Amino acid sequence: MTRAEIIKTVDAFLIEEFEVDPDEIILEENFHETLDLDSLDYVDLVVAIQNSFGFKLTADDFQGVDTFQQFYDMIEQHYHKHIGENAN
Repeated sequence: MTRAEIIKTVDAFLIEEFEVDPDEIILEENFHETLDLDSLDYVDLVVAIQNSFGFKLTADDFQGVDTFQQFYDMIEQHYHKHIGENAN
């Protein structure tokens, strides 16, 4: 899966599941403020990521993730790590 495909997948579930206006998804914007997620929403976000990409994130994975750019980077890193671990 390419970075563009990862971003497209992430944006799709943010728009569908979290009712985010596509115009609000801007790389340098604050991820947390834009989505305004509560703790239950974060659980739903982790589930959406797991369903879409096949790996599970923890609260620690979100440390230092402030912008959408960082959010996409984090997912892409975990995705490639997950694919590499399962390649054997």
